[in-house]
Amino acid sequence: MTNEPFESAQPEYRRPEPVQLSLFLNLDGFEGPIDVLLTLAREQKVDLHQISILALAEQYLQFVQQAQTLNLELAADYLVMAAWLAYLKSRLLLPPDESDEEEMDPAALAEALRFQLQRLEAMQDAGRRLMGRAQLGVDVFARGAPENTAARFRSVYDVTLYDLLRGYGDQHARKQHQTLRIAATDLYAVEDAVERLAAFVGRVPKWRMLFTFLPDGLRGSLLIRSALASHLVAGLQLAKDGAAELRQDETFGPIWLRSGSREDSAG
Repeated sequence: MTNEPFESAQPEYRRPEPVQLSLFLNLDGFEGPIDVLLTLAREQKVDLHQISILALAEQYLQFVQQAQTLNLELAADYLVMAAWLAYLKSRLLLPPDESDEEEMDPAALAEALRFQLQRLEAMQDAGRRLMGRAQLGVDVFARGAPENTAARFRSVYDVTLYDLLRGYGDQHARKQHQTLRIAATDLYAVEDAVERLAAFVGRVPKWRMLFTFLPDGLRGSLLIRSALASHLVAGLQLAKDGAAELRQDETFGPIWLRSGSREDSAG
């Protein structure tokens, strides 16, 4: 039996080989190739109207290559976008082919891409503004129990004197329940006065006071005044026609009437 050293009985220690680990962080949360294009366009630090489509295509193709080196499984839409950008880049670099009428203008395709990027940026900006507002339960909190405060109301009326009088009149009318009825007035018509004077004018060669032509039996001061006014208007009408003459010797004096010159010449 051989005596071997104790250390030789120990198994040989081998240092484990380091494990190759790769860490890939996606903090922006790209949801598609158009989102990646917007991020790459922002890196140019110019307006979206002035971005270079050629530089944007180069950046996107480089992004796809880097993603493939990290052993990532790219979705089909990323590869389709890469192929389309490569095609667009070639169309922009090559001179236009006027014989090919079916192909779209590369400038129009580039402008459409710029429009899509602008629209995506506007939607993202609106989303940030919306989520940046104060949220109930996070930034602001609703009141729990209501406050025990009594509300006091005091009425203030701003009305004019006409409004007060109209309100008083309406209230008084509702209490009285009366309807105002205006009786019809009996007035002497001008047409009747013209007919009456026309019958007398031809037989009045001398001056007579106008009120002597009023008919008898008039009752009431209003009817008498209306008859006198109607006869005055009728006399003026006959004087205008030349069938009668009127005169008044003094202010507020009596009015005289006689047949006109036309009646004298006719007689």
